[in-house]
Amino acid sequence: MAVVGYARVSSVGQKLDVQLEKLKMYGCEKVFEEKVSGTTANRVQLQRCLEYLREGDSLVITKLDRLARSTFHLTQIANLLEEKSVDFVVLDQQIDTSTPTGKLLFNMLASIAEFETEIRKERQLEGIEKAKSKGVKFGAKKKLTEQEIEQMIQERESGVLVKDLAKKYGISIPSVYRLMGAKVPQNESDKKLPA
Repeated sequence: MAVVGYARVSSVGQKLDVQLEKLKMYGCEKVFEEKVSGTTANRVQLQRCLEYLREGDSLVITKLDRLARSTFHLTQIANLLEEKSVDFVVLDQQIDTSTPTGKLLFNMLASIAEFETEIRKERQLEGIEKAKSKGVKFGAKKKLTEQEIEQMIQERESGVLVKDLAKKYGISIPSVYRLMGAKVPQNESDKKLPA
């Protein structure tokens, strides 16, 4: 049963000293630390920390915002810790999931995060429907007009190579085949004119 700490500051200019001192005073035997923005998804030391933890261990941080990018991210981490049977301690907010009160507090946070996610989805769908009703088109704009596609097909039928068509029209080779309604050949010898 190890007591593992995680400390993070947002920039190279900031110092980890205060967090490290608190974690040491709490009794952390191992501390993972990094200097990276909280909004960054790729946090190597956090990932190593979460992989290091074993059943019966405790993860200790000083503040909730040191650990997660968002409430949703916090919930994901909490679920992982629960699956691994790892207790979670937040010193400044006095959360300790090894106690009934700590578990309740954490479950409340998780419920709020789930609620926020559902509201966000609902608003997004409403926004999309409203935009569609106003004639807004979604997805990538067509790169070629119908006339250009017809012209490209005629050029291909007259023997112009697909790679040359792709270059001329500023599209990829698979796009040429897709627009012509043909399949992309597996190799050069398979390239045949459309029937």
